[in-house]
Amino acid sequence: MPDFDAVILGAGAAGLMCALRAGQRGRRVLVLDHAREAGSKILISGGGRCNFTNTGTMPERFFSANPHFAKSALRRYTPADFLALVAKHRIAWHEKTLGQLFCDGSARQIVAMLLAECAAAGVDVRLGHRVTDVSRPEHFRVATDHGEFGASALVLATGGLSIPKMGATGLSLDLARRFGLKLVETRPALVPLTFAEEKLALMRPLSGVALPAVARLGKLRFPEAVLFTHRGLSGPAILQISSAWREGASIRLDLLPGQDAAAALLAAKRARPRAEPRTALAELLPQRLAQSLAAAELPDRILAEQTDKDLRRLGGLLQDWQLTPAGTEGYAKAEVMLGGVDTAELSSQTLAAKAVPGLHVVGEAVDVTGWLGGYNFQWAWASGWCAGEAL
Repeated sequence: MPDFDAVILGAGAAGLMCALRAGQRGRRVLVLDHAREAGSKILISGGGRCNFTNTGTMPERFFSANPHFAKSALRRYTPADFLALVAKHRIAWHEKTLGQLFCDGSARQIVAMLLAECAAAGVDVRLGHRVTDVSRPEHFRVATDHGEFGASALVLATGGLSIPKMGATGLSLDLARRFGLKLVETRPALVPLTFAEEKLALMRPLSGVALPAVARLGKLRFPEAVLFTHRGLSGPAILQISSAWREGASIRLDLLPGQDAAAALLAAKRARPRAEPRTALAELLPQRLAQSLAAAELPDRILAEQTDKDLRRLGGLLQDWQLTPAGTEGYAKAEVMLGGVDTAELSSQTLAAKAVPGLHVVGEAVDVTGWLGGYNFQWAWASGWCAGEAL
């Protein structure tokens, strides 16, 4: 007889949710993680306050080769369900913009809540256990540097490749391959974009400048902040669009959403013809950005000496600035991983591998990646809960 009904690899959001639900259903559950502390990505999320879900969660706000796959899990375990758990543990929270929910206090409250639920359900959580091998003679055998454990079911919940300094590894992906599951190409997502030297000459001196904007790529449109960095662009709008960006593609920025930049510049020319263009621009944009764009896009003359054509051209650029990134800052700065285990290999209701009885894959390792703003945590809770319900 196996030592446990299920071994869950990974004590993160999806793994702990899966464990507590399976434990509540009377299953003998073991959670293994190589880290010394559970929920490392939970602890750093939301500036340490954990953006734990989003009230606007819907399948359309997730990237996947199969956009319908996430519907079942997201419908069965909702943001309201997680909020009920938060309320049970009396964790104070608040809503920021765009449906994002955060702890009033610390992200540690969310980890403590999950661990308390696991303990109450009799789940055995063992940290500092490095997995050295996984096999399946009759049932699953998991070898670690602290001994071997057997189970009828195995759940891959170690996450993706993002933020390796927090201990991220490709273990779930490696094991999925070993068991014959197909993978969708993986790449960094929710990640800053980098630019080649020509654009960096403008961007690097602006490092630290932020402003509200709209980032667009194809049909996607994200009205949030943009931040200039020493390597290119970041900020919520850029992180959002990065998940859809591919090499060679251009993004478009509207730096003055809801305004008519050309009309404002022409009006400034009539009202203050002796003013310098950078002065007029500084009334619309952060001063450093105004100075840089005026120097790069207009002759060094007062407004009265600028042609209307040039002012309209600059106004058009401010509201439809086309930029082609050179790349991204990679997994080191990516909040999540795009791609992962092909959803065609899994049941949308149980996250079980169709061809490998007893094997489940949950969370970031699955080819389901949410927008910025709590969506990826909601996928972790939902996928973990559904797998735990099935164990």
